[in-house]
Formats: sequence, structure tokens, C-alpha cells
Amino acid sequence: MSIRLLTQDEDGSSTAPDEAGDGGVARMMVRVFAQNRLALVGLGIVVLIVLFCFIGPLLYHTNQVTTNPYQVTKPPSSEHPLGTDELGYDILGRLMVAGQSSLEVGLAAAALASLLGTAWGAVSGYFGGWIDAIMMRMVDALLAIPPLLLVLLLASIITPSVPVLILVIGLVSWLITARLVRGDALLLTTREYVQAARLVGASQRRIVTRHIVANVIGTVIVQTTFEVANAILLLATLGFLGLGPPPPAANWGGMLTDGLNYVYDGYWWLIYPAGVAIVLTVVGFNFIGDALRDSLEVRLQER
Repeated sequence: MSIRLLTQDEDGSSTAPDEAGDGGVARMMVRVFAQNRLALVGLGIVVLIVLFCFIGPLLYHTNQVTTNPYQVTKPPSSEHPLGTDELGYDILGRLMVAGQSSLEVGLAAAALASLLGTAWGAVSGYFGGWIDAIMMRMVDALLAIPPLLLVLLLASIITPSVPVLILVIGLVSWLITARLVRGDALLLTTREYVQAARLVGASQRRIVTRHIVANVIGTVIVQTTFEVANAILLLATLGFLGLGPPPPAANWGGMLTDGLNYVYDGYWWLIYPAGVAIVLTVVGFNFIGDALRDSLEVRLQER
């Protein structure tokens, strides 16, 4: 039978010190992640996509602002490795620029959703009672509405732009995170160190931030990786429906829409590059999320 000792902070609140085996558990988590081949594949894909989108334009210079009517729908060649589109833009260069906005929106929207969901779920789970009931019924009501419908509604009301799309996608993506955090918070509020912090007079804000939120970070990180993939898919869907960032900004979904107009003309290079980029990015983040979840389960078992 193990005994958890409590230490006191400067303000007198009690906290649980790191267990002696935390270093070993962390190494085990890293080892579990490294042993997962799909995790390494996913990590490699994400790193390559990021380098391709943000470092690639520095090495492969193209004009993605001015149209070129003399280079319309040219097939792949030595001058244009992936051909040109219906406006004369180089597909390879446009794929890089479109990937920047897709990744920026995906990462920023996932971060916003994680912040909102963590705060909502932690407060709901900590206070419980009627506060928890009201907050969770609001989450359930929003979960009953398909996220794509909410995104389409908001995107059609507000003029699309990268900041607006980040806000819109983030505001409809925090619900699952809130439910996960709330479940962990309900369990954490029964722990000895949380009860001890209450007894010594620690403020509720400090208890929520230091003892609830700090102990659900693992769950939030895992869910964030899935939210990035979901946000990229939502942005691609909006771009496909013509609700993405306005020109000259580009995104992978918009490239797919433009390419479909020529699908029966044999211009395959207008469709496949953007589609492959979306699939690879989403699969890469999902592989990482699955591996992080397995690593987190190992950590919980050890604790």
C-alpha cells in the first residue's frame, strides 16, 4: 500500500509532489511512442508536410498572386513539376501556399478548442451540482447539431478569412474536449490533495488551475492532435464549398473545387496533389494521436 505525501506551497495550499517514478514513467511513455511504427510514420509525415509548406516556398519560388494566361492547365514538366492550374499558377507552389493556411487554421483552431474545452470541462467537473448540470446540458445540445452544419452557418454569416475561420472552427470543436476534461475533473475532485487544498483555504481558481487542469494535460494533448485533423478536414470542406479564405489566399479544399471543374478533361494534376496532401496530413495527425493515447494509458496504469 503506497502513501501519498502532501507538500505545502507558499500560500499554504497542499499539493501532491511528483512521484519518485515519474521519470521512469515518462521514459516508458517515450519508449511506447517510439515502438509504435505508425506513430513514427505519422510524425515523419507531419514534419515533412510542415517543412514542405513553410520551408518549400523559400527554395521553390513561384508567383501565386498574378495570373498567367499563357501557362493555363499545363501538364507536369521540368519547369512545373506538378503542372499549372486554370489560372496559370504553378500547382507545386500553390500546394505549399495552400498548406500554410490549412495548417495555420488547423493548429490555431485546435488550440482554441482545447483552451475553451479545458476551461469549460474543468469548471463544470470541479463545481458539480447544478452548475455541472447546466453546463453539460449546453454541451449536449450543441453536440446534437452536426459540427459541419454549425460551421457552414457561421461561415455563411461572417465574411471568411483566416482569423475568422480559426474562430469559427474553434468555437464548434471544443465540445468533445470539454466532456473529456469534465470526466477527469469529476475524478480528480475526490483526490486527497484536492481535498487538502480546500481545507487549507486555497482559492477555487488555484485549485482548478493547479490541481485539475494540470492533471488533465495529457488528455488534452491527445485530443488536440485529433482536433487538428478535424479542423483541417472542416477547412477543406469549407474551401470545397466555396467558403474558404477569399483569393488570392489558397487552401487545399479550394484547390479541389477548382480541379473538379476539369475532372472530365483529363487534368488529373488539378485534383490529386491537394487530395493527397489532405489525406496525408489528417492520417499523420491521427497516427500521432493514437500513439499518444497509448502512451497516456501506460502512464495511468503506472500511476
